[in-house]
Amino acid sequence: MKTEIINTIQTERLTLNKLNINDHLFIMELVNTPEWIKYIGDRNVKTIEEAKAYVQKIMANATVAYWIVKLSKDNASIGIITFIKRDHLEHHDIGFAFLPDFTNKGYAYEAAKAVLNEITEHASHSKILAITKEENKNSTNLLEKLGFTLEKKIVEDGSPSRVYFIAEDHLKINNLTHSFFDLFTNKYGLVPSLQDIHHSCLPETIIIKKTRDTEEIYNLDTFIKPRKEILSNGTLTEFEEYETIDETNVVGNIAQRFSKFKKRGFSCGEYFEGAGSKFFQFIKTANGWKISSVIWEDELRGEISAANNVYKKLEPK
Repeated sequence: MKTEIINTIQTERLTLNKLNINDHLFIMELVNTPEWIKYIGDRNVKTIEEAKAYVQKIMANATVAYWIVKLSKDNASIGIITFIKRDHLEHHDIGFAFLPDFTNKGYAYEAAKAVLNEITEHASHSKILAITKEENKNSTNLLEKLGFTLEKKIVEDGSPSRVYFIAEDHLKINNLTHSFFDLFTNKYGLVPSLQDIHHSCLPETIIIKKTRDTEEIYNLDTFIKPRKEILSNGTLTEFEEYETIDETNVVGNIAQRFSKFKKRGFSCGEYFEGAGSKFFQFIKTANGWKISSVIWEDELRGEISAANNVYKKLEPK
């Protein structure tokens, strides 16, 4: 089975590019780090010639996909994300490895999450796996943060390992949620496509904003109108809102997701940051998963942010 390759994936801080032969020096450095040798194994890649041969072998294998993870700010290579179909496993598995100086900084989570989103957007997978050594606590924590669940324990290469999985429905809900947050981004000159909310939501979707002792209740049209205005008239610029923590529960054809989010941008030229919580409810329709309701509450830090004041002034009474 051929493994799909998306050539380039962009995130907030990272650029992921398909592996090419010019990456051999970085690969040689990575596979000789203590963490790689301990948790993945010694690949006996010690020379430039061996590194080139190793990369060529990977590139020639149609069941293997490698992305080199680079910092967008300086194009420095810091790690890899892999997506592989192994003969002894029924489904593809995702993997990750980073240079020691770039671990515990959120890069692996950011990169792996982006790859999972792209894979499920462009291909159909009923389940995606991940394998880690039992003693690799950092890897286990990352998989659980990504939404993976322990499926079984195995012995691989003579040592105890764990097989984790994430199901297609969970991945689709990930994509749907991230698409909802992305609707409001006008950073980097992007023009928000707020009408796309109709593709993500049921026509009858209810959206509620909780503020102290009051509730502001919207349908899709009354929710879009004031946001479209401030995101396109220069009032709110370089704005983005993004999920930082999530927990999803899927039961049959219905689901619920709790999200912590952050937001930032410029309101009337003044920089601001904010955060809050959202609850999403979803239903699986004949046309796929759709959002049926959203409830959110902004965190108040002494006073309402400049951006919230703008929303308050422009929203219909």
